[in-house]
Amino acid sequence: MTEPERSDKYVAAQIQTAKTGTSPGRKLFLSMVIFLLLFSAGLMSAYYSFTSLLKPVTGFGEGTNIVITVPPGANSAQIGDLMATRGLIRNKLVFQTYAAYLGLDSRLQAGEYNFNTSLSTPEIIARLAKGETSGYSFTIPEGYTINQIVDRLEEKKLINRAKFLDLVARGRFNYDFLQGLPEGPHRLEGYLFPDTYRITSKTTEEDIINMMLARFAQRITPEFREKAAKYGFTVHQAVTLASIIEREAKQDEERPKVAAVFLNRLKKGWKLESCATIQYVLGKTKSRLFERDLQIDSPYNTYKYPGLPPGPIASPGRPSLEAVVNPANVDYMFFVVFEDGKHIFSRTLKEHDLNRAAYLKRLKAAQ
Repeated sequence: MTEPERSDKYVAAQIQTAKTGTSPGRKLFLSMVIFLLLFSAGLMSAYYSFTSLLKPVTGFGEGTNIVITVPPGANSAQIGDLMATRGLIRNKLVFQTYAAYLGLDSRLQAGEYNFNTSLSTPEIIARLAKGETSGYSFTIPEGYTINQIVDRLEEKKLINRAKFLDLVARGRFNYDFLQGLPEGPHRLEGYLFPDTYRITSKTTEEDIINMMLARFAQRITPEFREKAAKYGFTVHQAVTLASIIEREAKQDEERPKVAAVFLNRLKKGWKLESCATIQYVLGKTKSRLFERDLQIDSPYNTYKYPGLPPGPIASPGRPSLEAVVNPANVDYMFFVVFEDGKHIFSRTLKEHDLNRAAYLKRLKAAQ
């Protein structure tokens, strides 16, 4: 065989070897490399497809506001379907999957929301989980009367005043602590719990009252009722005393002492002589009450009539409610305002007269 013939056969053998492969291990390795490349490419493609479906429906500044109501009890699948139908998200399954991935699928809250189509799916899920509804919030401070509550709600244009007051006087609300209370403008005094509330444009006057009564019901725990009973109080009587404490004391740490003074007076059959009850009758706060004020003929006048007034004079907060059933263990019988809203307490009338004279002197000097 000539040299050229041997050379041609060698080249042909090499080509055949490249085609068939002479090493099974090398063939397996190459197959795995090709599979991993294809798998990675598939994963990358799936990842980019998934993340693209999380993006906003429209670009920033190009969005449309859409008001949507998530019904109570709706699950993430139902909410996702609702969002997709209204054009707020790109894909309902991606919405549901991402909410589950974040662990928020069971924390999406019902309510009325105002979403923009420029929001991404993660942003929408975050707002749903936080319950950032599109409504309005209002705060009722501790110690507000029914009239003050109505004034604030009317000022914010959240209620119809006449309708709200009619519900206060005659509305039907299913709470045991309201049973037996006579109809009238004072019926819910003290029971509309002071707190911050969030409502929507669809919230009615009755809804607002129910929300406040429900918040109050949470504070009147079985433990509170049991402790009140030990002092011989019904819930209504305990709330009445708490409302007086609320209006008398400005410092939370003093409320148990103020409660003790009133309880000590009740035990001895003394009149409560609370200036706050006089101011309730007057319908305004005065820095100084005169003798003619103390002679007003009203069952709420605790200078004129012994025992508790017919009902609360304001909405007490939690510290005042707690003070009624957890009074300080002191034998004080009197107190008078001192400085910065604080009080000075005394056991005897002589001590009290000296403290009161000092208060009047400071008050006169300030005028």
